[in-house]
Formats: sequence, C-alpha cells, structure tokens
Amino acid sequence: MGTHMKTTVEIADPLLQEARELASREGTTLKALIERGLRRVLSEKQEKPFKLRDASFGGQGLQPDMKDADWEKIRSMIYEGRGG
Repeated sequence: MGTHMKTTVEIADPLLQEARELASREGTTLKALIERGLRRVLSEKQEKPFKLRDASFGGQGLQPDMKDADWEKIRSMIYEGRGG
C-alpha cells in the first residue's frame, strides 16, 4: 500500500479494550483492525448507481381509441366515475 501517516484518535476506553481483545484473539494488530474497519465503512458509503425497478406489467399497450388522445381526454378517462 502507499504511504502511511501517523495520527492520533480518541477512542472510548471500553471500545479500545474490546478492540484490543479482538485483535489479540484474531492474531492481528490494533492498527490492522482499525484499518479494516475504516475500509469497510468507506466501501459501504460509496454511492451505488440508482437502478429503477421494473414496474411494467403485461398488456397490449395503448388502446386504439387512446392512441392519439390528448392529456385532457386521458385525464377524464382516468377519473371517470371517481368524482374528478
């Protein structure tokens, strides 16, 4: 990996103790454990591309009498019998 930089972070004592114990059980260093955690958080935060779900349904498309209809005609048919 590239260059390394030393830094200081304040970690709550109970969390630090738990992290040290985990590092010991896993046979790794606290530094490696912290780096692994940071990598995981950063990878989770990377934006995933938006994907529109497929909301289509089976059908025959526009009905012949609606093929050349304007919005007013379409709207009136949508609300027909619904008080709109």
